[in-house]
Amino acid sequence: MLELTKLSMQFDHTTFMHRLRTAYVEPGDSDELRLRKSLLVFVSSLVCVAAGVWLLIYWAVGPRLSASLPLCLQLVVATNLIVYARWGHFNTFRQAQLSILLFFPFIAQWALGDFITASGLILWGMLAPICALLCSGLRESVPWFGIYLILALTTGISDSLQTDVVMAADSVPRRVSVLFFVLNFATISTLIYLLLHYALREKDRIQSMLGDAHLKLEKEQIRSEQLLLNVLPASVATRLKNSDDIVADGFPEVTIMFADIVSFTEMAVGMSPVKVFALLNHIFGKFDDLVEEYGLEKIKTIGDAYMVAGGLDARLEDPCAAMADLALAMTRWLEEEETPDGQPLRVRIGISTGPAVAGVVGRKKFMYDVWGDTVNLASRITSEVPPGTIQCDAKTFSHLKYRFVFEDPVTLRLKGKGMVSVWHLLGRAKDNPTTLSKLPSYPLDLDFSTEE
Repeated sequence: MLELTKLSMQFDHTTFMHRLRTAYVEPGDSDELRLRKSLLVFVSSLVCVAAGVWLLIYWAVGPRLSASLPLCLQLVVATNLIVYARWGHFNTFRQAQLSILLFFPFIAQWALGDFITASGLILWGMLAPICALLCSGLRESVPWFGIYLILALTTGISDSLQTDVVMAADSVPRRVSVLFFVLNFATISTLIYLLLHYALREKDRIQSMLGDAHLKLEKEQIRSEQLLLNVLPASVATRLKNSDDIVADGFPEVTIMFADIVSFTEMAVGMSPVKVFALLNHIFGKFDDLVEEYGLEKIKTIGDAYMVAGGLDARLEDPCAAMADLALAMTRWLEEEETPDGQPLRVRIGISTGPAVAGVVGRKKFMYDVWGDTVNLASRITSEVPPGTIQCDAKTFSHLKYRFVFEDPVTLRLKGKGMVSVWHLLGRAKDNPTTLSKLPSYPLDLDFSTEE
C-alpha cells in the first residue's frame, strides 16, 4: 500500500510538472490557443524570476517594505501558475494573471511613495496590455490598455499634487531610487523584447508548420484530382467540383467501342485469382495507355469487356477515325501477347456511331457512363462478331470508308435490332495498298439505316 501511495505521488508530481512545462496545452487545442497559453506561462515565469532578483536586491540595499513587494508578486504569480497547472482553466488563469500584472505595480508604487521614490514601478503594468494583445487578441487588449492609461494618469496627477510633501524617514533612498529606475527600464525593456521575440519565433514555427501542411494538402489535392480524372473526363470533373448540379449531357453524335477478350472466362478457369487479375490488369493497363494516346475516353470495364467513347468533348476533330485507329492498335498489340500458359489472346471489337446521353450516376462511388441506342448497338455487335475482328456499323463505315479499308458488309441478326449490316475494318488505306481494291463502290448518299 505504501508503495502504491509513493507511486501515485510520483505520478501526480510528474503530471503536474509536465502540465507546467507544456503550459497545459491539450491535443485538441488550435495552434493559436497553444501559442497564447505558452506565451502567458512564459511571461509569468519571467516575472517570477525578475521578482526573485528584485527581492535579493531590495533586501541588500532597500527597506523591508520594498523587499516585501517583489516577494508578494512572486508568490501571487507562482500561486496562479500552480492553480492553472492543477486545474487547467486557461480563461480564469489569463484574467487573473493580467489583473496581477496590471494592478500590482500601481499598488506597489502607491505603497512606496511617488513616481520617483518607486523608480517608475508602474512601467511594469504595461506588461498587462501587451500580454492581453498577444494572448487575448486585438479587441480584448483595448480595455486593459485603457485601464493602464487611466491608472497611470491618475497616479501622475496625484504625485504632482503632492510634490511638496516631505518623504517619510523610512522611504527609499535617492541612490536606490536611481538604481531601480535604471533596472526597471532595463528589465521591462528586456521582458517586452523577450516576450515579442518568443511570440514571433513561435509564430514563425507555426507558419512553417502551416506551410508544410499546405504543401502536403496541395500534394493530396493533386493526387485526389488525378484519381478523379481517372474516373471522370476533365470537363466533367471540373463541373462536379464547381457545382452540385446533376451532370447529364446529350450528344448528337459519338462513337462507342466495346472490346471483349475472346474466351477469357474459359482461360481463367485454370488460373489462380491473382493471375487472372494480373492478366486483366496487364491488358487493360495497355488499353488505358492507348486510349490516352489517341485522345479518347475510357468509360468502364465490365468483366473482361472494355468500353471507350469518342466525341464527348472537343478534344478531337474526328473521334470516329481515332476510334478506328485505337481498335487497330489494340488488335495489333494483342497479337503479340499471350497468357502465362502460352495461349494466344484475341479480342472482338464492335464500333457504333450515333446519338447518346452521358452523365454521372450516383452520389457515392459514382461513375461516368454513356447510354443510348448507339451504346446498345456497339455492345451487341461485339457479342456477335468473329474472334479477332473489328466490326463497324453503317454510320461508322460511312464516316471512314474513304480513309480505311473494309471488307464487304455482312448481315447480323441482333436481339432487339433485327437484321443489321456491319463492315469488317482491316486497316487504314495508306497502310494497306494491296487491299484498296476491296473498297466498296457505294454511292455517297446510300442509306445504311438498320433493317428491322
